[in-house]
Amino acid sequence: MSGDQPLLILSEVNFTVEQGDSLAISGASGSGKSTLLGLLAGLDAPSSGTVFLDGADLFSFDEDGRARLRGATAGFVFQSFQLLPALNALENVMLPLELRGVADAREHARLTLAQVGLSARAHHLPKHLSGGEQQRVALARAFVTRPKILFADEPTGNLDAATGAQVIELMLELNRAQGTTLILVTHDEALARRCGRQLRLEAGRVA
Repeated sequence: MSGDQPLLILSEVNFTVEQGDSLAISGASGSGKSTLLGLLAGLDAPSSGTVFLDGADLFSFDEDGRARLRGATAGFVFQSFQLLPALNALENVMLPLELRGVADAREHARLTLAQVGLSARAHHLPKHLSGGEQQRVALARAFVTRPKILFADEPTGNLDAATGAQVIELMLELNRAQGTTLILVTHDEALARRCGRQLRLEAGRVA
């Protein structure tokens, strides 16, 4: 609500993303990009309509059910990295595997850190890593469970142009190598053009 008036953030948004696709959601600030990403991941609930994730109606589940479905199918990368400060790079990547009870979590995490070029930084805490290195750890953590879909919210927003370009290459390479569906919100037109499809929002509608 805004005062006494309902606030319409998104309206008549209807699209399908196939397995293995890469989709960039772009638009001006306030156009509804991050809200749409939150709905697609089931982090927010719509006032009407629904989202099907891996064939399941997200909003037929309660919050715990949505969390279980996300845990089984999705990975996340955020602009602010969201690494746990008390864990080193390797431990941050191990965490989602340990939560699933994967027996050889350390080895899986080590191999995934190597994929993003951070073997030598495995035992460094986040505060001792550059922004680009922290984002690569976040990418490794997102991909270590081999998710069916990766949601990324402004993944290069806190990085300089050169580091952002490296992170883009890594993300798209992991998308290709693992067949992971990639849905990302970005202001970066160069990144949007690298994706297989673009969806542009204007005032909450698909332009």
